[in-house]
Amino acid sequence: MRIIFAKDYEDMSCEAAKIVSGQLYLKPQSVLGLATGSTPVGLYDKLVQLHETGGLDFSEVTTFNLDEYVGMPSENPESYHYFMKEHLFSRVNLRPDHCFVPNGMAEDLEEEGRRYDALIEQRGGIDLLVLGIGRNAHIGFNEPDIKFEAMTHKVRLDDETIRANARFFAREEDVPRYAISMGIRNIMIARRVLLLASGPEKAEAVYAAACGNVSPKAPASILQLHRDATIIADAAAAARLPEAWREHRSYHF
Repeated sequence: MRIIFAKDYEDMSCEAAKIVSGQLYLKPQSVLGLATGSTPVGLYDKLVQLHETGGLDFSEVTTFNLDEYVGMPSENPESYHYFMKEHLFSRVNLRPDHCFVPNGMAEDLEEEGRRYDALIEQRGGIDLLVLGIGRNAHIGFNEPDIKFEAMTHKVRLDDETIRANARFFAREEDVPRYAISMGIRNIMIARRVLLLASGPEKAEAVYAAACGNVSPKAPASILQLHRDATIIADAAAAARLPEAWREHRSYHF
């Protein structure tokens, strides 16, 4: 695992954009796995800037989103379909038929999970997967005590996750209780993983991911076993990591 220590959110977003754009320059037909939420917004803004001013080309790129709320129509402004369209898909030259998000409206979610996994396999697997991290160390919507061997599946959201996501809704009771999410196995078979973390509320989760025991109680801890995982954390999110690590811009272990 590699950890990049960023100064702040802006610095974190810039470092992430360097890695993602480098992936696309080296392999224009890359398959990206993408996350939603407030953390990757800065990354998407930087990629749009690189597209507009530096010619970063998305025309051959395929994207697969990590997750979607169950029962949330794609045209709903709180859906992850809508989020991605607003923050990235409509702002660069991605082909609409190359952008995939799980269908939270599917009648048979188990079948939808199998369909989604088959699509990823048909496209050659994920080259670079961008993750956020929850306060309880979830990645995707894989909550604590999730099965590490799971592929794309229906998950029940923890109360802590519901409370954290309530800021995007008018009322907490409007937050969906279920989602369909890539599983830990999907994440672990991605060729590269990039986890972004910002803010003091993520410090415990980042510590669990990098320094804790590998356990389903902290899903992100499994990344310690990934062949090519990088965490980019700003100073607040990295505050609990060993001081000797934080003396370096980048630390490998």
